[in-house]
Amino acid sequence: MDGEELTEQETALYDRQIRVWGANAQRRLTKAHILVSGIKGTVAEFCKNIVLAGVGSVTLMDDRLVKEEALNANFLIPPDESAYSGKTVAETCCDSLKDFNPMVLVSAEKGDLSTFGTDFFEKFDVVVIGYGSRATKKSVNEKCRELSKRVAFYTVDCRDSCGEIFVDLQNYKYTKKKLEETVECELNFPSFQEAISVPWKLIPRRTAKLYFAMRVIEVFEENEGRKHGECSLLDLATVLEIKKKLCEANSVSESHIPNSLLERLITGNIEFPPACAIVGGILAQEVIKAVSGKGDPLKNFFFFDGQDGKGVIEDISNSLAS
Repeated sequence: MDGEELTEQETALYDRQIRVWGANAQRRLTKAHILVSGIKGTVAEFCKNIVLAGVGSVTLMDDRLVKEEALNANFLIPPDESAYSGKTVAETCCDSLKDFNPMVLVSAEKGDLSTFGTDFFEKFDVVVIGYGSRATKKSVNEKCRELSKRVAFYTVDCRDSCGEIFVDLQNYKYTKKKLEETVECELNFPSFQEAISVPWKLIPRRTAKLYFAMRVIEVFEENEGRKHGECSLLDLATVLEIKKKLCEANSVSESHIPNSLLERLITGNIEFPPACAIVGGILAQEVIKAVSGKGDPLKNFFFFDGQDGKGVIEDISNSLAS
């Protein structure tokens, strides 16, 4: 991502943020290519933030045709039906994002992300999957890891006022300031598969309940062949049965996962805009840190619950099993 110097126009446009993180970091940002799949409220906030930050390009993937429900929390879709009639969510959001920063190349790509081969991901520096199935997250993460270059991988999910971010930067080297010095640091991240395969009995009880609840919902959607958000209160009995089986298999008490939290996740199909802004903002901040190589990255999960207003970072990796 290193390359040419910033142009005079870029230096003038990004002057304020260059003062915060420096010209070298901004130069890396302007050379970064970001792939984003699944565009609802939280991802719309993320896209807006990284486009304003001045990344090189953003490629959007979401082949859903814009319907009324797609407008929920997604401010990139204009309320005027004539502006999106017959267009996909990606195409509509692409048009809106171009207005935020004309210096960023924003485009839409059609297709099912899970069907693309490894070579497709080589042209990107960052891959973000929003609201993806467990199988898609596993598959794309493994494809990114097979590449000779390091591709930063993120997933994000938001249900009701609850949000989850997963981060895989593989073997990541970065710098941070310590007192008056700049020190070099290194972190090793587990894959998505490794992170969700850690036996629950090895995970501290203080860990966010959302980690366990999200895994239950993922298994439910996979078993039932449902897409993200295709669930309701009628599914609660099945979800609770899956919770029971997972807790038994992991030798932990069912109290690990409150039934009330699972009920919120399956009935909260409408995103809470303030939660979208917070989770989308955190995700953008993490991508900017990873691209610029400056500052401690989040390792490896972030959870937010609007009910208590708390955001927590959890390091859930195979090191817990050693």
